Amino acid sequence: MARPITLFTGQWADLPFEEVARLAGEWGYDGLEIASWGDHLDVRRATSDPDYVRERQEILERNGLQVFAISNHLVGQAVCDDPIDERHQGILPAHVWGDGDAEGVRQRAAEEMAETARAAAALGARVVTGFSGSKIWKTVAGFPPVPDGMIDAGYQDFADRWNPILDVFDEVGVRFALEVHPSEIAYDYWTARRALEAIGDRESFGFNFDPSHFVWQQVDPVTFLLDFASKIYHVHCKESVVQLQGGRNGRLSSHLPWGDPRRGWDFVSTGHGDVPWEPIFRTLNHIGYAGPTSVEWEDAGMDRLVGGPEALAFVRALAEITPPEAAFDAAFSSKN
Repeated sequence: MARPITLFTGQWADLPFEEVARLAGEWGYDGLEIASWGDHLDVRRATSDPDYVRERQEILERNGLQVFAISNHLVGQAVCDDPIDERHQGILPAHVWGDGDAEGVRQRAAEEMAETARAAAALGARVVTGFSGSKIWKTVAGFPPVPDGMIDAGYQDFADRWNPILDVFDEVGVRFALEVHPSEIAYDYWTARRALEAIGDRESFGFNFDPSHFVWQQVDPVTFLLDFASKIYHVHCKESVVQLQGGRNGRLSSHLPWGDPRRGWDFVSTGHGDVPWEPIFRTLNHIGYAGPTSVEWEDAGMDRLVGGPEALAFVRALAEITPPEAAFDAAFSSKN
């Protein structure tokens, strides 16, 4: 069961797209999950300028790469978020931020996400990965006490804002893969289930499975894969480690920056943390997932020019795990 291994370019967006493609090709990646920031992908140009699309495709082809997915995590965050503030101004394109009026930002972000579906179709990518934002993430601490109606309204807001976007995904034959992640409308098992219910479990909406966000929340990533098998549209390979030793570090990380040893969890080099990778890859085989496994390299303590090829080697080795049906067939054949 061959799955392409791609590199997510979001953590490399300070480099020109052509340079990232060159590096990924030299290291042996099969393709890229292209981020819609830096100079990597201009969504509006991709839907209006065929020459721009051809130029992106030619860069990929020169480096022996394909595109299976594009990402627009940053803009997707602003579709449902409340409040909208200076954090969003720091990540959004100027034309989406505009004058900063909160509702205007949300509406422009929604328009940009619909345009992202069209950009993916123009490039030949089948999936857009991203965030949704959430009107109710601010209530996650549970105090002051949160009325049920407030949570209901949050999921209704998500449905109202994302269903029209997903209509465009349907029109162009592209799927949206929400990364189940803190600060999104779906951040763990039960919120993922409720998000699906909120939009009527429509075909164009599924999940970008990234187990690094599950382990520190003590959510079992294998159970998530089994129960949401038909909704796994994309997979991120990113490692995290829980570091609660000493009784001082907490899971909410104390407003400390990445790489600070006082954090209760952090991202580390793939294969050096707490994600149960072998059971995950065996389960991906079991559920028949054939899409890309995309390396999202994000270790603040390692040079990324070392980490990028190291992560590829680690994931490539996992990809050699024999699918259960193949192992059965081999065993049966040896007896006949």
